[in-house]
Amino acid sequence: MDKERFPNKKAVEGQKADLTDANLSSANLTSSILTDANLSGANLTGADLIDANLTGADLRYANLTNANLTSANLTSANLTGADLTGADLRYADLTTAYLIDANLTRAYLTDANLTRANLTGANLTGANLTDANLTDAKGLDN
Repeated sequence: MDKERFPNKKAVEGQKADLTDANLSSANLTSSILTDANLSGANLTGADLIDANLTGADLRYANLTNANLTSANLTSANLTGADLTGADLRYADLTTAYLIDANLTRAYLTDANLTRANLTGANLTGANLTDANLTDAKGLDN
């Protein structure tokens, strides 16, 4: 993590308009308010985003490997091409989220809300979808 640029959670929230390619690996961003944040290409490997509000966030091609997104709000977030390998998305709200070509290998999506999410081309190998809401989700027939 770039501790000089992001010494704390408030610094991250303050720069949410442009966090493109930011190194936030292992950051504690629990309960952060990152609505409409531009995190495209960001490194969030192992980051704690528990209860974070990422509504409408741009997370295209972000690395969220082993990130903890338990109960995070990702409504309408764009996760196209994101790497969510091993990510914890239990109870996360992914309503209308774009997960096109996302890597969800071994991701935990237990009790996640994926209503109207677009999963076209997503890799769900080994993902745990127990009790996930997939109502009107797209791309599951591939």
